[in-house]
Amino acid sequence: MSDLRDLYQEVIFDHYKKPRNFHAMADANHVAHGHNRLCGDKLTVYLHLEGDVIQDVSFEGNGCAISTASASLMTDALKGKKVEEAERLFEEFHHLVTHDDAEASPDLGKLEVLAGVREFPARVKCATLAWHTLQAALKDRAAPVTTE
Repeated sequence: MSDLRDLYQEVIFDHYKKPRNFHAMADANHVAHGHNRLCGDKLTVYLHLEGDVIQDVSFEGNGCAISTASASLMTDALKGKKVEEAERLFEEFHHLVTHDDAEASPDLGKLEVLAGVREFPARVKCATLAWHTLQAALKDRAAPVTTE
């Protein structure tokens, strides 16, 4: 189990140090802002939807390792997905990080590395900030998302 935990930490650290899809998107047609006051994480999620397909997704901002890694992993997982699939992934991911008995769905892929945050309730807000912000972007909510 220690080897698996080390691998998970390595993936999280890699996505924190070299986040994927970390940039403002000039042609985004959906944008939302998120803020985790407890940790100080702030991010913006950019989406380019064509019909009901997420053609591109990116983010920018600053945050802790968990918040940044989660946003990076999320953007990797969502490119090319239909909105319905993205919403299902959000539900699966949220369940994974909030329920002690949750098993990772194969659909989550690398997002499974964040399952350990459920042992630290304050960190769940860090891991889910990007996802809640994504939901706001999909619904064109103007008010910034908070995890409080």
